[in-house]
Parts: sequence; structure tokens; C-alpha cells
Amino acid sequence: VSFFSTSPELSNKARFEYFSRTIPSDLHQARAMVAIVKKLGWKYVSVVYEESNYGIKAFEELESLLGRNDICIAVKERLVKDSGEADERAYDGIVTRLLARPRARGVIVFGSDQEVAGVMAAAGRLGATRWFGWVGSDGWSERALVSAGNEAAVEGTISVQPQANPVRGFREYFLNLTVENNRRNPWFVEFWEDHFKCRYPGAARTPYNAQYESACSGREQLSADNIEFEAQLQFVTDAVLAFAVAIRDMHAELCGGRHGLCAAMRPASGAALLHFLRRARFTGLSGDEFRFDAAGDGPARYNILHYKQVARGEYRWLKVGRYLDGALELDMHGAHLVHAGESFKWESPRPPESVCSAECELGQAKQYVEGESCCWHCFNCTQYEIRSPLSETACVECPLGTLPDRRRVRCARVPELYLRPDSPAAIGAMVFSALGMLLTTLVAGIWFTRGDTPVVRASGRELSFVLLGGIMLCYLVTFALVFRPTNGLCAVQRFGTGFCFTVVYASLLTKTNRIARIFAASKHSALRPQFISPKSQLLICSALVSIQCIVCLATRSNTHCWQVVVVVVWQVVSPARAVHHYPSRADNMLVCDSYVDASYTIAFFYPVLLILTCTVNAVLTRKIPEAFNESKHIGRYLPTAYIPCLVNNAPNSPLTASPSPGFTMYTTCVIWLAFVPLYLGTANLVPLRVTSMAITISLSASVTLVCLFSPKLYIIVCRPERNVRASLMTGKWQVVGRAGGPGRRGAAGGAVCAALVGAAHAPIPCAPVPDLTPSTDLSTLNDTERMPFSDRHVQTEETALYPRLALPSEGLCLDARHLRELGARAEITL
Repeated sequence: VSFFSTSPELSNKARFEYFSRTIPSDLHQARAMVAIVKKLGWKYVSVVYEESNYGIKAFEELESLLGRNDICIAVKERLVKDSGEADERAYDGIVTRLLARPRARGVIVFGSDQEVAGVMAAAGRLGATRWFGWVGSDGWSERALVSAGNEAAVEGTISVQPQANPVRGFREYFLNLTVENNRRNPWFVEFWEDHFKCRYPGAARTPYNAQYESACSGREQLSADNIEFEAQLQFVTDAVLAFAVAIRDMHAELCGGRHGLCAAMRPASGAALLHFLRRARFTGLSGDEFRFDAAGDGPARYNILHYKQVARGEYRWLKVGRYLDGALELDMHGAHLVHAGESFKWESPRPPESVCSAECELGQAKQYVEGESCCWHCFNCTQYEIRSPLSETACVECPLGTLPDRRRVRCARVPELYLRPDSPAAIGAMVFSALGMLLTTLVAGIWFTRGDTPVVRASGRELSFVLLGGIMLCYLVTFALVFRPTNGLCAVQRFGTGFCFTVVYASLLTKTNRIARIFAASKHSALRPQFISPKSQLLICSALVSIQCIVCLATRSNTHCWQVVVVVVWQVVSPARAVHHYPSRADNMLVCDSYVDASYTIAFFYPVLLILTCTVNAVLTRKIPEAFNESKHIGRYLPTAYIPCLVNNAPNSPLTASPSPGFTMYTTCVIWLAFVPLYLGTANLVPLRVTSMAITISLSASVTLVCLFSPKLYIIVCRPERNVRASLMTGKWQVVGRAGGPGRRGAAGGAVCAALVGAAHAPIPCAPVPDLTPSTDLSTLNDTERMPFSDRHVQTEETALYPRLALPSEGLCLDARHLRELGARAEITL
């Protein structure tokens, strides 16, 4: 059992099976020194080690530990073991090479006191006393040989010393020893002679006492003033006690507690004794618990000492921490150092910085110097990059929708940008839509309560309600646009923006197409057209907006449900989703996906077809009575009706007869022409883009409502005396037209001719001229005008449109003056 051998090689039990020690291996000392280096924040250090088994083995462990902790070695220097073979130039060369790496100011020195003293003296000669920070091993820690005369160079050293506390009672025991009472120690006389520098009477002559001429008097006395005790005496007593405890335990187990040695211990087995020795546990004379570890070494307990200048010119080794079984406790500025100025050195409050390259700032990455693992250059990451969390040598770009935070250590999400319902723009759009909905409800109420009046019947009350429903949907779309986009709302927006206009255009197309067919048929045939009853008209309008896609695709005879087909197929193939759109790196817009690529325009494809068809009907019905000619207003409010706008503005166009619809046309065209550049130019302004879309749709609905219903509302509410059937027909259709050939005869002209043929009967008193106003509802016919057959359900009174007017039983009333005027003005042919 050794009390002072620390070489790591002795822990190899394959070679040294029976070797044990009470002092820890230098492996633990190397680990403690690396822990100190890490605590000081050093990343780039030099190592000076002794060229002996003690230093070489320790350096091998140091090199491995430093590498595992990402600490680089700048300079590696060996110290010659025999100081007599090294002169000052050798030590000066070591210090010069250390100074050649100015960034490596931390130096680990693993050696003995004699060699380390030469290094410290060389540091003083080269003026580097305050440049280095030393971390020392126990071989020169707290040794006067090193510090004497080199205090300035040694100042600030942090060293590792195996923990050893005073042995209880040993001081008093040793100070009372003399040659006379310590005869059992044959070397004590030599110690006495060397300590008091005299020859003890009767002692043998040796090479060591030959120089002493005076004889010892016997009155010499050991005292605390003339003797200094070894600090590591604890390991000696622990070694003795380890044997004592092992033999005691072995005797108790093998001999059963009997006094003296039993047969089992004659002789004692070395293997058995080793077994009990490694199991020994006891409290030593120093008060510390002791046990061997698995390698037969003593506990890894170290004191951390700091060599400080506690007063001007006064230096002392101070305990500043400890290392226990792998845990470092270090307090460089504890309360016990208040008197020492709480500084690393007298003029340096902090340990020197020992790094090859300073850590890069936030937002910077490293570029290592070739061949160096601790030296690098820092380069800045770009505006939208941070240093990679996986590699300190690379920058990574933040994903779209994120930006580097202030510290540039992570990518922070950019706040979502969308039109919020509580914003002024959204509130304005919703208020405008709400007013429109209120006005639409008011018009629908008037149409419902005054449904039996001629004006309402002439406008087609069933299709008018469908038209009002489409206008209401236009206003409701605003609320789907201004709220936070979700998958559901995006689907509503995609479908609703086209569907609401489809309802409006489908009802208008049905109405204008019916009127065009009626008036066109009256010129060529006495037979009334098919599918002109209210029920038929509602079915046709429903087909235009129908969701019965299978029927539409199967029959292929009706293309009026293409809008629903397109939108439904579109929704199945590419479902509407709320997505984040990034027009720039600093933007994170929450929008519906159809607005990113403008694919929402697909929803307007079918309404455009309806617009073109309505335009054709507008041209065909331009000369019919204005009370029935609502088609002329189409081009004045449709959002994409460029062709109607051009047609209705053509020179000498009959459709421009009414100045009010023309003003409406110009207003709507300006609205939508202004919307297109506004929408395309606000790609980065989502609130403005959505608001402009909502307001434009609401404005279109408002123009439709005002243009088509305000004239009729004026008659119904303000001029009820004009709400009669006679006022709905212009003079052109109430009397026969001017002469101009057979092609100029209309439906009313045919009716007049039929009346003239009926004049062959005896004249009867004239009755009032029958009202020939075309009716849009069956209810406009009086009881005598109703036909007994079921197919009489037509909206336009046939007696007003076809030359088969029913004759009264008593004949027709003929006005002679009127007949003479007709004969003079026109040639009547049958």
C-alpha cells in the first residue's frame, strides 16, 4: 500500500494486481485540472509537462480530456527531469515558445518543483510575469522552492493538491520524541543530526554527519518553530490503518475471534489479505472516511489552492475550492478572500482570457482556420438568416413567414396579416352591406304587398323575387370576405362571389329571353311560344343556377348549370383553403388560396357567358315597350359587362333613350374599371384588397337594385295614379304603326287588323278601347279574358300580342272617324 505513488500506470491491475494506494491517481488530478480550465473559460491552452512517467502519463490523460471538452492545445513543451541538465537558455526557450502564441495565456504545468522553478525564473527574466495564468499539479503546488524569488511570476497560480487534513495527536507525539525515547527507529538519529546540525554521541560516522564538528548536547528539543510537518501525512496513517483493519477483519472471519493466529492464517494468504484490504472501510485519524475504489486507489479528493498577494509584497497559498469525486467547487471571490482584494492577481481582477478566437456574436457563423479546431473567423449571416442550430459553421435561412428575432438566434413567426372585422375598413364595408340588405328587404316587402298591381305584374313578380334574392346574396358575400379566412369561409367566398351574380343574371336572362321570344313570335305566327308561363320561367331560371350537375351533364340540352358544375368540380379537384401568402419576406398574409393566383376569376366565367347572352337579348328587344324592356339596363350594372357598355353607348342606339340608366352604366363601368388596377396594385395590402372587393360587389348590387327597381318604386309609392295597365304601353303599341310595308306590322298592328275585319257586322255603340297592355302575370287578365283551357297560363296577354283577338258576341265597336284616319295613314293588308 503506497501513500505517495500517483502514476496512472499503477492502476493497471493486469500488471500490478497487488498494488494499492491511499492517495488518488494522477488521472483524477488531470480531470480536476481540466475542470478548472473549463471553469475559467479557457479554450486555447498550452501544456508543459515533465519528461518522466509522472509527467508523460499525466499529459496523455490531459490531452485526451482536453480534446473531449473542445479545448485546444496551442503549445506542448517537455521539461527535462534532471534540472542539472537544463540551463537557463532551455527554460528561456520554453517561455519564448509559449509567448509565440499570445492568445494562449493559460498554461497547464505538470511537473516537479525543481523543473517548474526554472520555468518561473525564465518568465521573470523575459518580462512575462503578468502575462500567463498557471494551473499546476501537486508536484510543485505549495512548494517554497518554486515560489521563493519568483513570487511575481507564480502569482495567480491555481494548483491541485490531494486533500489531507492534520492527523489527530501526531504533532504532540512527534514534538516529544528524542533519540533516547525513540530507539525503535534506526533512522531517527540521522534525522536528529541533520535537523540540529550536530553529531550525536556514539552515532556511526556517515557521509552526511562527517561535516558536523559540534556534538549534540542532548538538550535539543523539537518545536513548532523549528520543524514543519508534511501536509500529506494523512495518506501515511491511512495506509497503516488500512492494513490494520484488513488484518482485523481477516482474523475475525478466518479465526472466529480467537486470540492469536489460527491455522487458517498460518501462513496468511496474500490473495485473502488483498481481498480484505480492498474491502477495508474506516474513519482515519484525520476524521475523513476512507475506502479503496475499484482500481485500488484512494478517494479522489483534492484541495484547490490559489497563490495570491494578500498584501503588498505578501504572498500566500489560499484554499479556494475542492474537487470531490468528479465535482468541482471553486470560489475565487469568497468571503475568506475579502482581505486579498477579491482579485485573480493584485492588479488583475479577472483571470486572463485564453481563447484562440472570441465567440462569434449573435447572427454570426464560424469559418475555421485550416488545421485549427479552436481558431476561426466570424462572418455575418444575411438579413433573413440565423446561425444553424445544428452547425455553428453555417447560416440557415428562416422559412417563409418567419424572420430572425432581435437576438438572431431563432426564427420568429411574422404576425398574420388579414382584414380584421373590427377594423374601420371592415366596419365600413359591413355597414354598407347592411344598409343594402335593409333596402333590399324593403323593396321585397313592397313587391310582396303590391303584387297585384300592374307595375309589379308587368315586371314579372316571380323573377323579381329571384333577382332580389341574388342582390341579397351579393350583400351577404361581404360578410364572408371581411372575417378571418378559414377553409369554410374560403369555400363560401369561392362559390358565393360567382353564384350571387349568377342568380341575378339568370333571372334577367330568363325575363329578357321570354320577352324577346314573345315579341319575335308575334311577327311571324299566331301561335304563342312555348315555356312562357310563370312556372316554366321559374324552372328555366332554376336550371341556370341549378346544382343538379348530373342532369345537366346527362341531358346536355341545357348548359345553364355550368356555373355550379365548374365551381363544384373546382372545389373537388382543388378544395378551397386558407393559406399563408408571402409576397415578400417581411409579409405573412392569411388569405384564401384562390386569391394568391387569381384563380377566383374562374367563378366569374359562367356569369360572363350570361352577360353576353343578356347583351344579345338587349339588342333584340331594344324596340319593345320600355315598361317591359329591362334588358336595356343590363349593361349599366354588370361588373364585367364591357360589351353591353359599348353597345349601350353606341351612337343612335335605342337603348340610350333613358338618361338615368345611362348614368348608372357609366357609374358601374367606372367602379369596376377602377377596381381592377386597385386590386392588382394592392397585392401587399390585404385589408385594402379585400375591402375593395367587398365594396365593389356591394356597389354592383346597389346599382342593380336602384336601376331596376327605383322607377317602379317611384310609380308604386309616389305616383299610384300611373300604376294602371294603360300607362305601361307606349303610343306606338297602342295604335297601329305608320305605313312602311308588311314588315313593320307588330303584334298590336295585327290586333287592330283583326278588329277591322270584325266591322262587317252591324255597328254597335262604341265601348272603351280595350286595354292592350301585355301582362306578365295571369292575374292581370279579367274574368272575361280568361280562357277555359289549362294552357292559358301565360304572363303576356295574348289578345294584345297576337292577331287572334277574341270577338264579343255582339261584334266590334267601329269608330268611323278613327277608321278614316287609319285608311289614310296606312295600307292594311290581311
